[in-house]
Amino acid sequence: MSQTSLFQSQSLADWLSYLEQIHPKTIDLGLERVGLVARRMGVDRLPGKVITVGGTNGKGTTCAMLEAMLTAAGYRVGVYSSPHLLRYNERVRLDGEFVSDEALCQAFAQVEQAREALSLTFFEFGTLAALWLFRQAAPDVTLLEVGLGGRLDATNLVDADVSVITSIALDHCDWLGPDRQSIAREKAGIFRAGRPAISGEPQPPATLAEQAQQCQADLKQVGRDYVIRQEDGRWCFDGLGVSWSGLPLPVLPLANAGTAVAALISLGLPVDREAVCQGLQSARLSGRLQQVRQTPSVWVDVAHNPHAAAYLASALRRMPAAGRRLAVVGMLQDKDIAGTLAEVAELFDAWFLADLHGPRAAKAAQLAASLPAATQLSCHADVDSAYGAALAAAQPLDMILVFGSFYTVADVLAREQL
Repeated sequence: MSQTSLFQSQSLADWLSYLEQIHPKTIDLGLERVGLVARRMGVDRLPGKVITVGGTNGKGTTCAMLEAMLTAAGYRVGVYSSPHLLRYNERVRLDGEFVSDEALCQAFAQVEQAREALSLTFFEFGTLAALWLFRQAAPDVTLLEVGLGGRLDATNLVDADVSVITSIALDHCDWLGPDRQSIAREKAGIFRAGRPAISGEPQPPATLAEQAQQCQADLKQVGRDYVIRQEDGRWCFDGLGVSWSGLPLPVLPLANAGTAVAALISLGLPVDREAVCQGLQSARLSGRLQQVRQTPSVWVDVAHNPHAAAYLASALRRMPAAGRRLAVVGMLQDKDIAGTLAEVAELFDAWFLADLHGPRAAKAAQLAASLPAATQLSCHADVDSAYGAALAAAQPLDMILVFGSFYTVADVLAREQL
């Protein structure tokens, strides 16, 4: 398709195909190219308040709870998140709704015109398009979920009013460094001088505070500046000038709820306790311990690293199993496959392992090699085959859990038409 016809196209599929071809690398961290285009477009500054959310795990759920609480308080909210599960439109939400194909195509055309001869990655192009849409819509609050790391991520073009780090664990080590100290340093690159920086990581590496001090950000640390406690089926938030008890437990992880509340308080906009409670109860996010079938019970979760798998294991131990537990797993080869599977290996009676496809995909045989020798398992050519085999093997009281990658969960959601 020519550039002229692409400009006129209202086909989101055409645009996404084009975006996948215009840069030689899928990941190319750095702000020089994307920053120049952002300044040309005037999207390096946004109207309203901005919260940037980074971290290894929990970014999406933290954004979802912030969005729900702010919306309940009457504010207009924009959210940029990644990756998507079924439709690209999931990446950009305005006023609780995914933006339309037409709006995305219009935004992509603006980026294409502004970039001129500069090459952009798929993520950079999409980030600029989202920022342009937010500048046009002017929500009261924009939530930007970091794609990878923080310091060199395209979302870091915008100076956040509040920066958030949800958790710090080993992931994306090829890009962010081999240890938690290095990873924390990269993630803290979203901090800004004189502005609140919220850390929801209970055991932060020293480099996080060092980076906050170096850039003169106002670091607020869970367990030090604020605490969260669960008691009698409710929970309490205490700190940052607020003491709220009897808050409803969210469907999403409580630790991330605490981080979201801390960020909300630090933003400085009036939000009452009632809106906080309403938002916590209503917040949902697809693919996060989500039940997609009743009999047999089928659940999906996008856990894809040891930290997320450990949380998943703790959740599973709280869920009674009347029958067997069956795992359907597909992963990417640049993840810690052995470490991830080790966190949950003892909880499953049988494994249905799937090949993923693409340059980063792991084969089922790689997963099988990371499981104990006596494990009951089978290998399949794709997620659909693995899931179909698990359904065929399951009895009515059994539980099937699908996890390991956004791609794995997306395939099952598509099959279940959710």
